[in-house]
Amino acid sequence: MLSPLLTAAGFGLWTFLPGYWAFVAGFVLWGIATAISSGTAEALVYEELARLDAAGAYPRITGRAEAVGTTAMMIASAIAAPALAWGGYQAVGVASMATLVAAALVARTLPETREERDEDDGYLDVLRSGLREVRGSKTLGRRLLLVSAVTGLSAFDEYLPLLAQGTGVGDAWVPPLMVLVSAGFAAGGFLAGRGLRWTGPITCAGGLLLIAGAATRSPWGFVLVAAAFGVIQWAITAADTRLQHGLSDRSRATVTSMSGLGTEVMAVLTFAFYGFGSAVAPSWVLFAVLAVPYTLIGAFQGRRAE
Repeated sequence: MLSPLLTAAGFGLWTFLPGYWAFVAGFVLWGIATAISSGTAEALVYEELARLDAAGAYPRITGRAEAVGTTAMMIASAIAAPALAWGGYQAVGVASMATLVAAALVARTLPETREERDEDDGYLDVLRSGLREVRGSKTLGRRLLLVSAVTGLSAFDEYLPLLAQGTGVGDAWVPPLMVLVSAGFAAGGFLAGRGLRWTGPITCAGGLLLIAGAATRSPWGFVLVAAAFGVIQWAITAADTRLQHGLSDRSRATVTSMSGLGTEVMAVLTFAFYGFGSAVAPSWVLFAVLAVPYTLIGAFQGRRAE
């Protein structure tokens, strides 16, 4: 509940107190909100489902939540332009803050079963427990790296507009192509939890679809790109599910936060690769190269089931 309220406060600073320090303070609040929520949402959902003997529903629920979130972003993007024309940045800022407050109220209604903890279970004790759990299991370490890689690499979706422009379409056609990819993301979320036994081959196919779609260098290739990002969203949920299945409740939030840190590191590396690579290669080549890890990850999983 606290995380969206802090984010709303950050939006308020950006919207109503323009200036350098307001901008910095807003980012600090946003960072704190991200830090305190990292790993906790996944842990809460999984543990509550486990207590209901419904842990198997975790990928389906989280996948659908991501799909609904993607759909909401599509709707928000569609109404942002008329809202901006009507009330300017303040109208958009107020709407963003109201949405986050509503999210906080919804979060307050989520059930949470609190267990008795030892009095000595402080922050450092829980952190050490999570680190020991990861170090003591090679399988868990691989799953942690897998989540970080599959999720962090997907950060290159930020450059999809450049890939669209590289197909030769006018600027007016870029947003519809982005909507198509967003629809692929949503479809992948709604299908999450199905066919998990085929995670390796499906992830590999997603990488190949992205390579083919990018190499087409045509707007029609975005049909393959959208399908690929749907697979990527599906694979992210599958990897997270495998990680959650291997964790104990005591360290679940801590280890999930570690995967979030790994994801951010991988995303920064992805941005750096694209930034430096854009000086020597067109977007379709960079997308094809970034799709190769998904193909290799899928092939590796296909040979090694855990």
